[in-house]
Amino acid sequence: MLFWVLLIGCAVVGIWLISLYNKMVKRRNHVEDGWSGIGVQLKRRHNLIPNLVNVVKKYASHEKEVMESVTKLRNISSTHGEPSANREQLLGKALSGLMVQVEAYPELKADANFRDLQKQLSDIETEIQYARRYFNGAVREYNTLIQSFPAMLIAQRFGFNEAEFFELDDNDKAREVPKVDFD
Repeated sequence: MLFWVLLIGCAVVGIWLISLYNKMVKRRNHVEDGWSGIGVQLKRRHNLIPNLVNVVKKYASHEKEVMESVTKLRNISSTHGEPSANREQLLGKALSGLMVQVEAYPELKADANFRDLQKQLSDIETEIQYARRYFNGAVREYNTLIQSFPAMLIAQRFGFNEAEFFELDDNDKAREVPKVDFD
């Protein structure tokens, strides 16, 4: 009778250990899946931004010259301290040229492209945020499991190491707004 109790006890403990090990593997795979999702979204951002900018730049080429002259004159006006009548007159001419163009094209088609660019960039940043949240949630669940007793004994024995959260350092460029350059 004692033999059967010990045998059943060992079987229950063995099944529990196997179940716990499989649970740790599952959680580790969720962490890896989450990291992969972040990588996919970062690559999407990296690939999409230059392509979108180039499409918008090409489409807006008919507006580019006027916009560049207005921007250049505005920058000159703002960097030279005191207002200059000559600079302000040139800026006024450039702005009137822009207004003529706006009047000629009341609904500039490039404007829709700029709005679409803004929306897609916003969507990418939202997807990166979702991927980061999923990853950090998976890391939290995994780390909690492998740090809890008695799972930590199995985790240490089989090399389940603590995962790191996806956090940004203060110096990390990922905190910076992606540069969108239309020049």
